[in-house]
Amino acid sequence: MKLLAATAITLSLFASASAQTNQAGTATGPQASGSQSIRIMRSGSQPSRQGPTENFTGSVRVDPLFQANAPARASASLVTFEPGARSAWHSHPLGQVLIVTAGMGRVQRWGDTVDEIRQGDVVWIPPGQKHWHGAAPNSSMAHIAIVEAIDGKAVEWMEKVSDAQYGTPLRVQRASIGAGTQPRPSQKAIGDFAPKLAELTDNVLYGDVWERPQLSKRDRSLVTVSALIAMNRPDQLRSHLVRARENGVTPEELIETITHLAFYAGWPNAVSAIAVAKEVFEKK
Repeated sequence: MKLLAATAITLSLFASASAQTNQAGTATGPQASGSQSIRIMRSGSQPSRQGPTENFTGSVRVDPLFQANAPARASASLVTFEPGARSAWHSHPLGQVLIVTAGMGRVQRWGDTVDEIRQGDVVWIPPGQKHWHGAAPNSSMAHIAIVEAIDGKAVEWMEKVSDAQYGTPLRVQRASIGAGTQPRPSQKAIGDFAPKLAELTDNVLYGDVWERPQLSKRDRSLVTVSALIAMNRPDQLRSHLVRARENGVTPEELIETITHLAFYAGWPNAVSAIAVAKEVFEKK
């Protein structure tokens, strides 16, 4: 009898709870509340705007990605800086995450050295830390900025970054030999002899131009290979044929490119290019 009574009480409580749940509209099923549905913000559906001049120096575009929906308090924007553009000094009460999506830029905390940031880097700025971020002098930069608001406030803006502050030297990046860090291609090839040329090659040519989304890397390889064939530059062509294959250009397509260029760039240039291509392809 005691067992039957306990079972009856349990079923009664469960039925009562289920009824309350259904009345509150939180039960699962096709009639679930709209606030709990998946929402998709389509690309281009939210208008972009210029970064306000009181908060930015130079040309800056801000594309909203998502706003905070309670109880969540995070929001995000895609911010694109033209070369030399940067934010003013500012801080965030709950910190900030930057995900660099294109180009090369700069970030600095007050009192620290300026750090370089590149496509693929993820930057964490702790809560309350005065800082700025923006593009490099000769490169655009885009990043996704994610912040959280507290009491409705996500950022505190301060004074602008002066030209002198923006132009201070970068922190020296020392490679940790033996710890898996490899020097970048131009640093490895000519860094000891011509460090500035190596820096410009790695940072501007490969760090910015080759990363621009308007052309795929495959197309950029075809353009570069064609130019090197036309100028009869076999030494540079050798490495770019390797890069072209890494970027998805097939040997057959490269041979056809050389054949086609023979009628425009000259027969000797094409024959020289075929010899280089044969050497490169036979190594694979």
